[in-house]
Amino acid sequence: MASSTTASQEEAKAARLPIGWRDQCSALLIPLNKCRRKNNYMQWECEHERHEYEKCQYEDLLRRMKELSKQKSEAASEE
Repeated sequence: MASSTTASQEEAKAARLPIGWRDQCSALLIPLNKCRRKNNYMQWECEHERHEYEKCQYEDLLRRMKELSKQKSEAASEE
């Protein structure tokens, strides 16, 4: 694995993750999907896994927003 939350290409392919879902949190999506399939998609059975995955998605969004604002401020200071 590249990091604790990113699955390798082989892991994502083995778990049959769609390409659009192979992001920074893909390693957390794999056990979530396994839990969902095991429990027939009963939403209360996989709350912990879903919370971890959604938290990762939110933190990734914040990271990307900070990166974008940094790029915008650097571009504005160059002009």
